[in-house]
Amino acid sequence: MDRNNILGFILIFAILGGSFFLLKPSEDEIKKEQLHQDSIKRANEGLPPLSDSLKKANVQPAVSDSVLLTQPFGAASRGTDQIVSLENELIKVNVSSKGGRVKSVELKGETNFDGSNLILFDGDNNKFGLEFNVPGKAVKTNDLYFQAQGGNISVAGQDAKSLTMRLSYAPDKYIDYVYTLKGNDYNVQFDIKTVGISSLLDVNSKKALLNWETTLTQKERNVKSEREKSSIFYKEVDGDVDHLSETSDDDEVIENKLAWIAFKQHFFSSILTSKEGFTNAELKSTFMTTDGVVKNYRATSEIALTSDAQHGFSFFFGPNKYKTLKAEGNDFSKIINMGWGPMGWINKFITVPIFDFLDGFNMNYGIVILILTLFLKLLMFPLTYKSYQSMGKMRVLKPQLDEIKAKVGDDNPMLLQQEQMKLYKQAGVNPLGGCLPLLLQMPFTLAFFFFFPNLFELRGESFLWVKDLSTYDAPITFAPIFGVDHISFMCILMTLTTLLTTWYNNSTSGAVNNQMKYIGYIMPLIFFFVLNSFPAGLNYYYFLSAVLTFLTQVLIRQFVNDDKILASIEANKKKPQGEKKQSSFQKKMEEMMRQQQANKDKK
Repeated sequence: MDRNNILGFILIFAILGGSFFLLKPSEDEIKKEQLHQDSIKRANEGLPPLSDSLKKANVQPAVSDSVLLTQPFGAASRGTDQIVSLENELIKVNVSSKGGRVKSVELKGETNFDGSNLILFDGDNNKFGLEFNVPGKAVKTNDLYFQAQGGNISVAGQDAKSLTMRLSYAPDKYIDYVYTLKGNDYNVQFDIKTVGISSLLDVNSKKALLNWETTLTQKERNVKSEREKSSIFYKEVDGDVDHLSETSDDDEVIENKLAWIAFKQHFFSSILTSKEGFTNAELKSTFMTTDGVVKNYRATSEIALTSDAQHGFSFFFGPNKYKTLKAEGNDFSKIINMGWGPMGWINKFITVPIFDFLDGFNMNYGIVILILTLFLKLLMFPLTYKSYQSMGKMRVLKPQLDEIKAKVGDDNPMLLQQEQMKLYKQAGVNPLGGCLPLLLQMPFTLAFFFFFPNLFELRGESFLWVKDLSTYDAPITFAPIFGVDHISFMCILMTLTTLLTTWYNNSTSGAVNNQMKYIGYIMPLIFFFVLNSFPAGLNYYYFLSAVLTFLTQVLIRQFVNDDKILASIEANKKKPQGEKKQSSFQKKMEEMMRQQQANKDKK
């Protein structure tokens, strides 16, 4: 037996030994298999399954009422869940006697993507209450039963405008939750009154935790986008608005006092405002992967339980409509992402006012977007025309630039650059003149990238074949391929029009090299895969913008005469040096080249 055979046998035994060790069943697997075999045996003998026997053995005996009554708030541990409704023309708020909390909120006139009534949250998806300790028990008001107190209320789902829910410990010791709905808006005033409760608490602990937890269910067609545009927002009393991460799980402990906490879900929000401010707040946002579920939010803060105290709060249950939130004040509108820096300013001070003005004419939103695009293109036309003039100058100079390159060659890039700059100076041409106007237009293009996906007004609005401008149109659907399950026709139109514009621009601009031409064709294809799942309203705007850009290029091309441009350049060359205007770019380039030449001479 040679060495190779010996090594082969060793490897075989090693593999067999490793397989035995790795494939050996765990203790849990052995127990499960044993239970399975026992269940089969018991079934053959006519006995009930073992699992049922175990369930019966694990059932905890019920606590007797006599024992329950001796515990703190023991009487409130038993009860029947009753619903009392507070309702106006905009919202319907159902308050549950269990926990005395808001159990569900319906926004009237709004629907989910499937046409069902829009409920912000319902049932156990919303938990709200105080947590504190009394001798012998940790009290959680969310699990206890409140009693509706007198006043103008009615039970079993009938209307009400004011409601008091009371959690009693004794006739002179209780907690009241007071809900008041005034007028036709999205606000519900909420007051917590504590009477005699502080006497139950430890001398050194006169505080409770205010807990608020909500699980958001899907309301939009694109649940992935809905998750990525939902988060917990908050405002510090003496600071600005901030938020947890929108794209991942996040939690934060806020040491500064907060004015309000908002559970934002893309197009809708539940905002809790405190007159006294939230102290030692802890916020947590968790992504949910269950179908039809968006995220889970949790917020806790401290509240003082002093004798006969009253704490003032206010709930806002409504849409993330910029105009509505702006009217509420208190920086509520900042939970809508309008973009950062110049993009945010453009949206807030230009786009929103124009859109609101056009919206006042009650036109279809497809027409509103068309007029908005036309207006902005006209606003940008002077810059666009100047850009095409500069590109025309570069186009007619290209033969002379090619001559310089052939004469100097590629071996001396510094000399080539100097000769090119000399030609630009003689001709009075700024090589960046065609780029700068386009760069100035870029913030407007990017601003709409934030504006349309967060524009509540587009939600549920149709145009042509698009049923909902706030989400993607999907006339073509198929089994998921690399996470893509549809093709947006509006996105196809946008891509094809952009490719057409690129082709026309390259065919009429001799200054563009082959590499830039390829990039011009590749970028629209990349954007197609990026924007395929974006709102149809955004792709519609980009489509219109591309069409108007193409038409503008064709129109300007008719008025930009290359022969006249060349004659103007040649005339400028003949002017004395002192009469030629020099751009700041040319001055900086000359200074830079002189500095480079000086450094080269030193070496």
